[in-house]
Amino acid sequence: MAIIVNLDVMMAKRKMSLNELSAKVGITLSNLSILKTGKAKAIRFETLEAICLALNCQPGDILEYVAD
Repeated sequence: MAIIVNLDVMMAKRKMSLNELSAKVGITLSNLSILKTGKAKAIRFETLEAICLALNCQPGDILEYVAD
């Protein structure tokens, strides 16, 4: 099972930098970077909600399931 994080794709579509998203969401650059690179093991729903609000998207736009 693989969950792919497409945060960088959504940020590019919205022309938003990591610094700008970090400021809007209220999480550190390092934590956002870990999420963006797909190295995160979990994400809080409130964080996911804040990211979706900042990027004006749905959770499915950021997270994708790909079978092995």
